[in-house]
Amino acid sequence: MNLSMKWLKEFVNIQAGNRDFAEAMTMSGSKVEGWTVEGEEISNVVVGKILSVEPHPDSDHLLICQIDVAEEAPIQIVTGASNVFAGAVIPVAKHNSVLPGGKKIKKGKLRGVESNGMLCSLGELGLTVNDFPYAEEDGIFIMQEDCTIGQDIQSAIGLNDTSVEFEITSNRADCLSVIGLAREAAVTYGIPYKVEEPVVKGSGDDVNNYLSVEVKNAELCPRYMARVVKNVKIEPSPRWMRERLRACGIRPINNIVDITNYVLLEYGQPMHAFDHKYVNGKKIIVRNAAQGEKIMTLDGVERELSSEMLVIADELSASAVAGVMGGEFSCIHEDTNTIVFECANFRGGSVRMTAKKLGMRTESSARFEKGLPAKNCLPALERACQLVEMLGAGEVVDGYIDVDNSPKEPVKLEFTPDWINAFLGTDISVERMKEILEQLGFTFEGSMIVVPYFRTDIEHKADVAEEVARIYGYNNIPTTALRGTAQASLTPIQAFCEKINTTLLAQGMYEIMTYPFISPKNYDKICLPADHELRKCVVITNPLGEDTSVMRTTAIPSVLETLARNYSNRNMAAALFEVSTKYIPVDGQELPNEDPEVTMGMYGNNCDFYTMKGAVEVLLDTLGIYDYDVEADCENPIFHPGRCAVLSKDGRKFGVIGEVHPLVLDNYGIGTRAYAANLDINSLFDMHEGKKIYKALPKFPAVTRDLALLCDDALPVLAISKAIKAAGGSLLENIELFDVYKGSQIEEGKKSVAFNLTLRAADRTLTDTEAENTMNKILDAVNKLGAQLRA
Repeated sequence: MNLSMKWLKEFVNIQAGNRDFAEAMTMSGSKVEGWTVEGEEISNVVVGKILSVEPHPDSDHLLICQIDVAEEAPIQIVTGASNVFAGAVIPVAKHNSVLPGGKKIKKGKLRGVESNGMLCSLGELGLTVNDFPYAEEDGIFIMQEDCTIGQDIQSAIGLNDTSVEFEITSNRADCLSVIGLAREAAVTYGIPYKVEEPVVKGSGDDVNNYLSVEVKNAELCPRYMARVVKNVKIEPSPRWMRERLRACGIRPINNIVDITNYVLLEYGQPMHAFDHKYVNGKKIIVRNAAQGEKIMTLDGVERELSSEMLVIADELSASAVAGVMGGEFSCIHEDTNTIVFECANFRGGSVRMTAKKLGMRTESSARFEKGLPAKNCLPALERACQLVEMLGAGEVVDGYIDVDNSPKEPVKLEFTPDWINAFLGTDISVERMKEILEQLGFTFEGSMIVVPYFRTDIEHKADVAEEVARIYGYNNIPTTALRGTAQASLTPIQAFCEKINTTLLAQGMYEIMTYPFISPKNYDKICLPADHELRKCVVITNPLGEDTSVMRTTAIPSVLETLARNYSNRNMAAALFEVSTKYIPVDGQELPNEDPEVTMGMYGNNCDFYTMKGAVEVLLDTLGIYDYDVEADCENPIFHPGRCAVLSKDGRKFGVIGEVHPLVLDNYGIGTRAYAANLDINSLFDMHEGKKIYKALPKFPAVTRDLALLCDDALPVLAISKAIKAAGGSLLENIELFDVYKGSQIEEGKKSVAFNLTLRAADRTLTDTEAENTMNKILDAVNKLGAQLRA
């Protein structure tokens, strides 16, 4: 909800600055997200008057203008606009001025003629023809405003309001209005506010001569009101109305549409205006849509409706989707002569469901879905008709139609001051509680509180306590110790799993949760042999069906199913993980071992084996697991042979990474390459280094060496790396593989492997002799593996 501060001050005299106002309103329960001052980007732009216009001596389209800006002498500005003339009042951006978007204007020369600024169009001021309908869209803004030469442009054209953005919670529909926020501001500051009751003079005639209304579903439409305006004049709204709508983020259109939007913002009550000539049979029918019924809405889209949706119709067809949007052919046109103002109350849940199914959430639906009071319809309707008469937009026909099936009795709750104090931990006097509640619009009948009609969220005495607390001031409520003790905390393994979770989320993966019971056929889909150990699973005695008859021994099938579902729904990419439990039966043991594991899966976004490997490496590094081995595995039936690796440390296998086997992908209907990883969390927990050890920054320089080796193609790079690390000892700070080459320059069956080595001593600068001795040890170690220096 965007609030115009100028508009607010019509109801309550707020003198606080923007920051103080935002903080006070937030503390009293109306959270302020921020505020924007209109025209604050504009500086040194004033109202000017063109004294003369002469053609440029060296250009066919440029004009030289002498401009009066209330300085000692006129200023000269060269322009290419064709709509300027002597006597025109225009916005002038003088030398060293700034326009919206940070555009700076300085004096200069155009074709040799000095120009001391720029004449501005609407667009250059951040405005449109909706803000000033009489202006030319592409030309200089020729002003018709009552202003003074030399006046700052912000004040001259009303571009100086402050718009405050509120985050209104779903239970406070009453605050989705200027009046509602004025009421909150008045109570927050302890000052009065005024809302004048709308007065409509009328013009005679009888509304029943023009219209009748039938409500066929009173449950979804508790109240429906309508008034008729004849001899309508469609024209732009006055400037003050356009300014307020603009400050609240609504584009002005014409006087009738603007009136409905103005009332929407002022009272929080959505309205709609129908062209009377399109109401067939002069009858409005509020009914459920027929299944498959279609309507062309105001946005020009034909929408198909379902039978649970409510529509506003005439005797032939639907004219509007109730509470959401009007129909295209019932809206206001240039030749509209007679209109029907609709002001109704619709059930919030129905409007929300309709808007969601049609994919068209609007300002109206956003308010209706929060639950509006039916009693607000009459003052809002009268206000709209009052504005029609104020603007001379038409003649209001006497009387209104009111089909009212809403509850008439207000909500009443018992007033329990002692309970409120006990609930809040306060000692607020009864008199102060009553004062707060009365300021908020509550009244008292003996020991009962009468809830005002606009507070549809007050249903329980706890709600009353909240009202007292927020106005009394949360910061005034004394701090009290919690009763009882809270000793719950995460176990080390739970905290470890949380770390896994947050690390993978930080890498852009989405966490999923799948059922631990699966179908035995899932093992067929991942191509496990009949005698594979993972097929030995716990069978559920009384399963819901075959698809949920066994407890899984790995979560890989579940993750692949989720990837397949995303692929079938045309998601171009997916990256998922699940921290789950695997159930491993143990001979001679009644219950299986329940071991945690983390399983990852991904496809799309040009990911490959190394993308998944990188994600696992980041996870292991975060967990504090180092010096592990990555070895190729060609035997795992789930993964592509040659594109699968087993992770191990000190001979203990703890995970697998790989590209999913093409046959497995076919079984799941995944038509692109996919990658998966599975890690045993118990093993990770046993291997991790719980504390990070601080290492000081090195004080002495490093020695770097590049080492290119020629070896058999079958020799694993990991074996060479381990040999280098062992031989390098404490002086070898880092080893990095940067090239593996096979090609015409290398004999068949061989490969070239290149490493970058960093040598450093923590307590001294290495000598050339020490570095050479270390390199000789490394060469001896790799020679024993059959690797030689590449010539």
